Amino acid sequence: MPITSNFLNACRRQPVTHTPVWYMRQAGRYQPEYRKIREKYSLIEICQIPELCVQVTKLPVDQLGVDAAILFSDIMVPVGAMGLAFEIKEHVGPVIENPIRTAADVDRLRVFHPEESLPFVLESIQLLKQNLNVPLIGFSGAPFTLASYMVEGRPSRDYVKTKQLMWSAPDIWRKLMDKLADATIVYLRAQVAAGAAAVQLFDSWVGSLSKEDYLAYVFPTMQKIFGALADLDVPMIYFGKDTAELLVDFTRTGATVIGVDWKIPLAEACRRVGRNFAVQGNLDPVLLFAPWDVIERRARAIVEAGIQHSGFVFNLGHGVTHHNPPVETATLQRLTAFVHEYSAELLRAQRG
Repeated sequence: MPITSNFLNACRRQPVTHTPVWYMRQAGRYQPEYRKIREKYSLIEICQIPELCVQVTKLPVDQLGVDAAILFSDIMVPVGAMGLAFEIKEHVGPVIENPIRTAADVDRLRVFHPEESLPFVLESIQLLKQNLNVPLIGFSGAPFTLASYMVEGRPSRDYVKTKQLMWSAPDIWRKLMDKLADATIVYLRAQVAAGAAAVQLFDSWVGSLSKEDYLAYVFPTMQKIFGALADLDVPMIYFGKDTAELLVDFTRTGATVIGVDWKIPLAEACRRVGRNFAVQGNLDPVLLFAPWDVIERRARAIVEAGIQHSGFVFNLGHGVTHHNPPVETATLQRLTAFVHEYSAELLRAQRG
């Protein structure tokens, strides 16, 4: 892996030759090669077999020409290491038979040692570091998003049980968030030690909270995590869906790169975030099913807005959509090439 790259430079708000590109969920079901592997192995089995994890992680880098790889894993992997059993059910998501309900349930959770509990994750990262020519992004689910699965017992639309626990038993909630913060810190530190060049926290469902509740029940936890990781000196990306009204608060967590979903214009997101932070985003993932002229027009506008900011990484506003028929690999290849070429042209003109 190169010591510097357009991806790392953009994250650090340093000069780039073109806008770097990667895609959340860039490895997965849209790829025929991945679907073939899934005929023999479950998602969790792929995560647990380093050779397979490396193959799946590396595949979109080779196919699409993106500027960064993201470790193929699942946000629930550390939850299992904490002692809470779960199952990934096809077309449903994580399902937990005995969800968190009481203080005793939280007490039973353990903060694990990644080297002992998740050695396959670290081995995969070490192998990828040897086999990639782009930086590798390590990641974790953020505590609220993990807690929403752990309390609800499965994916939810309204997070009733999660919010009930948060509001009615704040002491239990704080204890749960503290344990998840401690687990996240040791997990991400281990990933960086193994070779991850950046980390991303996925807080996909935190946008279900009001600003008031985010500040009261989640924000201190995020400050704790990013504060504990600051000495690693790697880009730290914080992403959440439906979080336009929380972007300013995200900048106060200690994150250095702010992920943006597609529901806010990128120029406005950049204005809210300010020039001391890089931004990442924010094409609507469903646009990948649109005619090419529509995709190009929307991507062009995002690049033009992002290029004016002090650091910009092109991405989707959420992960590549799971749909049948799937997104065409050729569409992502064409989009990646377009962003590279168009941004390079703009940057050359900008520099005279």
